[in-house]
Amino acid sequence: MISRAMPNTASPWPELRIASWRDTYATLLLYGQVVGKIRLALAPKTNQWWNVTLYVTARGLTTSPMPYGDRLLSIDFDFIDHRVVIQDSDGHVRVVPLEAKPVCFFYADVMGALAAMGADVRIWPQPQECPVTTPFTDDRDHAHYDRAAVQTFWQALRRIEPVFQRFRAGFRGKCSPVHFFWGAFDLAVSRFVGRRAPLRKAKVDRDAYDEEVISLGFWPGDPWAATGAAEAMFYSYTVPEPAGLPDERVRPDAALWNPTLKEFVLPYEDVRRASDPAAALLDFAQSTYDAGATRAGWNREALAYP
Repeated sequence: MISRAMPNTASPWPELRIASWRDTYATLLLYGQVVGKIRLALAPKTNQWWNVTLYVTARGLTTSPMPYGDRLLSIDFDFIDHRVVIQDSDGHVRVVPLEAKPVCFFYADVMGALAAMGADVRIWPQPQECPVTTPFTDDRDHAHYDRAAVQTFWQALRRIEPVFQRFRAGFRGKCSPVHFFWGAFDLAVSRFVGRRAPLRKAKVDRDAYDEEVISLGFWPGDPWAATGAAEAMFYSYTVPEPAGLPDERVRPDAALWNPTLKEFVLPYEDVRRASDPAAALLDFAQSTYDAGATRAGWNREALAYP
């Protein structure tokens, strides 16, 4: 069992409603996909697609260092000063402002900055895991950037990430980093038991779910869904889904099994309103892991750390 004690942060967790930043969210997601696909193009392929993710920093999100020839490149979203910082190990730095502009302009600015640094990077400019079908090169429809709304999202993310790190620390086995998937725009951490899972047909799923896994994540909701249909939530799933998992009681009381998603979900709003949001989130993380691991026959005692 992990300790539920977390440092007490005095400031409350922010409200995060789709209606308050729908257009900005959709634009930022597509900006994120441009940068994420650069990481996909440059980083060596690793298990479960860990090579494509972004990571939370003290100011936003980063690709972390990526190899390019004999140099290292990194791209950072700075949500405090609202800029994208592109730099390399030779000391070159380029800055792209984060502001209201079409995705096609953002794409051109980022690729142009890389070219000015002598980095010829080619990506497939097609959005993924969202209903947008217009290539980044042609997308003039998504052009919103509300600084305050992005700050609110960032303030939520930077509070959630340390809780996920604390949960990650209580596991002895193979575990992913706490990382941000730019396709669905979710923060996740995944635990593995070391057993292979049934083969899946789709390439992305085949690599992502080739081992038994229990994942914890935060998703800020769906900006393309009907109002109120998909607000920010935490989730936990076990793959393959063991028999009886939907019948398990998990904590806190607001958590429930979603038969459509086939995972446990907990509204972000309920966590934010809790007297101790970090403790409520840890309770969800631990109870859903316990439920999945028990039903799937994992040796919880042997996998616990310390």
